[in-house]
Amino acid sequence: MIKRLGTLTFVLLLCGAARAQEKRQLTLEQCYQLAESNYPLTKQRALIEKTRDYTIANIAKGVYPQFNVNGQATYQSAVTSLALPPGSGIPFNITVPKDQYNLHGEVSQTLTGFGINKQQREISRTDAQLQEENLNTDLYALKDRVNQLFFGALLIDGQLEQNELAERDIETGINKVQAAIQNGTDFKSSLQKLQAELLKTAQHSVELAASREAYTDMLGLFINQQIDSTTLLARPAAPVAVAEDSISRPELRTYDLQIKSYTDQLRLTRLNLYPQLSAFFQGGYGKPNPVNFLSTAWSAYYLTGLRLTWTIGGAYTYKKDRLISKNNQEMVLAQRNTFLFNTTQTMRQENADIRKYRKLIKSDDEIVELRESVSRSSAAQLENGALSANDYLLDVNAANQARQDRVVHQIQLLSAQYNYKTTAGN
Repeated sequence: MIKRLGTLTFVLLLCGAARAQEKRQLTLEQCYQLAESNYPLTKQRALIEKTRDYTIANIAKGVYPQFNVNGQATYQSAVTSLALPPGSGIPFNITVPKDQYNLHGEVSQTLTGFGINKQQREISRTDAQLQEENLNTDLYALKDRVNQLFFGALLIDGQLEQNELAERDIETGINKVQAAIQNGTDFKSSLQKLQAELLKTAQHSVELAASREAYTDMLGLFINQQIDSTTLLARPAAPVAVAEDSISRPELRTYDLQIKSYTDQLRLTRLNLYPQLSAFFQGGYGKPNPVNFLSTAWSAYYLTGLRLTWTIGGAYTYKKDRLISKNNQEMVLAQRNTFLFNTTQTMRQENADIRKYRKLIKSDDEIVELRESVSRSSAAQLENGALSANDYLLDVNAANQARQDRVVHQIQLLSAQYNYKTTAGN
């Protein structure tokens, strides 16, 4: 018989170990990563990078030699004619035809546009970085939502665990009362009170399990993973403390890039004020020859040289453009300072919550120790018939409530610490 019991115990241990191995563990960091990769907005990151590369490649080609072809056919109402008088002894009479044709191609190469081209590429890079940081800001907001769902489910797990301890305490009381009834030292009504309280505690477990399912279902949608009762949410360790002035949020990088964007654009405006020099070569075929009006037949021609272009219209508005750029930068700087102010205020409030929960947990430990000591004493008194079932339940419920309060404060402390870390961006 003993051998059979030993074999059965060994089989049960193996089954329990197998079930434990089947449970999947999910950490908070994994939830962060999965939520970001699953969020539809994440797909924009690759598109931003491709658009940036295409744009910069196109701008870089702006310094390549440019080639264009032009042609025209015209008929003029009057043309130039040249004739020497008959008495000069030299017969000379040239009349340009009224129908004229010209087809030519031109190759030009900028000699001074490399600085403008470089600045245009820098603006494109800054714009792409700004779009990416805006995306990072939107994705970073997911951490707050993941924190709420993860720690909400973790809190319920702690409450379920403490509820199981309460059930075991009540079952212990039931066993003692049953023994007392058999010995004729207690009444059946005491047993019924304990059994009713056990059912009530089991009902509370059902309610908690339903609440956990609601939290995990929402969390599962965020991370695109199936989370059920077999999935263990790992309680994270307390994060490293972060100073209140240490803020590293993607919003700050967005503000910095906005200021840089205005600076880059103003520099491009200033570069466009300078004269632009280019070399060109033009070759064509026409009638009459555009470079030799004495040739009225179809003939080829070419011309080459340097071309200077200076558009001074931008000089009229450059001073105001600079003031506008400065105003825009100051507005962004004001938004940045406002964000830092609000974030610092939030961090101070969260830090105050952290200190509060630490103090509560310290007193919770003392309360739990006292309540559990009273509960153990009540169990002994119940067994000896010196305490009623009602009084025993009061002590058991008080101990259970003390443990529940401690678990709540522990999870609230962790939640506040990770909220603080998320707010700081570290």
